[in-house]
Amino acid sequence: MASTMRNVKSTGRDDSSDKQKGEKPGEKIMSKEKIIKDESPKEKDLMDLSDLDFVDHYAEDKVSDDSMLLPENTAASAISCGFIGLGGGGGKLAKSFLDLGYNKTLLINTTAKDQPENVNQDHFLLLAGCDGVGKDVKVGEDVLSDNSTLVEDALRSRLGKLDWLFVCASGGGGTGSSAAILDDTFKRYLSSTHASGRVVYIITSPTSQEMLNPTIKSNYEHLLSRVSKSTYILIDNERQLELLRGKVGMLEMYPKANQAFSRMLAQVFKMATESSPIQSFDTQDLERCLSQEGRVFLGTVAIKDFKDDKLGLKIYQGCSERSPCPAPSGKPAAGSLILIVDSSTASDPVASNQMESAISYVGGRSKTQFSGVYVREGLNGLVAICMLSGM
Repeated sequence: MASTMRNVKSTGRDDSSDKQKGEKPGEKIMSKEKIIKDESPKEKDLMDLSDLDFVDHYAEDKVSDDSMLLPENTAASAISCGFIGLGGGGGKLAKSFLDLGYNKTLLINTTAKDQPENVNQDHFLLLAGCDGVGKDVKVGEDVLSDNSTLVEDALRSRLGKLDWLFVCASGGGGTGSSAAILDDTFKRYLSSTHASGRVVYIITSPTSQEMLNPTIKSNYEHLLSRVSKSTYILIDNERQLELLRGKVGMLEMYPKANQAFSRMLAQVFKMATESSPIQSFDTQDLERCLSQEGRVFLGTVAIKDFKDDKLGLKIYQGCSERSPCPAPSGKPAAGSLILIVDSSTASDPVASNQMESAISYVGGRSKTQFSGVYVREGLNGLVAICMLSGM
């Protein structure tokens, strides 16, 4: 008996344990490898497919959160664009585009007190930490820089994918004059969405009275110097208000001025979507004009006596004198002239000759010329919109 017990201990196992597991005495436990080999081909295929789960990483389907995405633009436009308003003045200018149906508009400010009336909260981003910057550009740049990640996230989550981003800012104040500190943020946002366009600044200069204040003058010059290497449209508030004085009161002056400018630019975007039986100003023409570095000029004029031999001069001078932008300077890299007439004018041989001469006259002021002639019935006379860029 003692010998038997020693044999059990030496083997290290007891046959009774095999019986408890439902095994016959002396039967060996199958290895893990044996179990896998004995499984059905279908089960084995499922295990092998798990090695291919990396394919999901490259799948077309995306899980995205569009809960904060602003509605699509309803305004007719040849380009996919959005608007940013920085500061009080910039926010009010951007709102004028929102009112036209450019729903991809976001107003950014350092104080809630400058939020325009009747603007849904979805279109407003308040940067916490201060209640305005007190016309101090250094403070403004610090606040915007510290919140650059928040701004970039807001652009992606609210504006989505766009090709062109127009940044409205008022020169003279603190927040607006600090706008260019976010230039890399704006470009990074467009790059992340594989945009085909670029950032275009729309900035306003203070009136002559406001320029007497050293701080306002310095802030404006700071902003102008920072955007001079970008594409930018400069709106001269002195010229803009001069065109409206005597027509509206002080309360309505800036809203009317903003509305007039936004409608003029929106009209250019809209005309580029339309075909013309005569000559079209298309999307590529528009993007070429907006892609030039430097200042962009916009002006418009209505002319009733369009059979004048000096129609080109009248259009060029009229657009320059009646524009809210400073007069053109130097040799613009690109220029465009859009003419809108009724069918009777477009069919008149004399008027047609004069319009061709006008297009050549204005086009001769730039290195590259674009033009479009459109027909609108019931129009009394001729409407011209001139755009010169790369100055």
